[in-house]
Amino acid sequence: MESTAATTNTQLVDSLIQVILSLSSTEQALLLDKLLGEIPYPSTSEMMHLAEQGGSFSFWQEEPEIYTLDDGEFIFSG
Repeated sequence: MESTAATTNTQLVDSLIQVILSLSSTEQALLLDKLLGEIPYPSTSEMMHLAEQGGSFSFWQEEPEIYTLDDGEFIFSG
């Protein structure tokens, strides 16, 4: 039964693609704007919060400190 659902979805997607490709470039642009225009992009602070709280970078806490202030050359940025 799962394969039938996958076949049906594939057929639906193929049909939608055919309809979209049959639209004029102006209509395709309008469709794209409607589809993507309503997706809110996260703010910088939201992305920072996600990076801090999401756990993707927590492995760095287990890494040994291999560099010191004496490594490399100081770069003045001001």
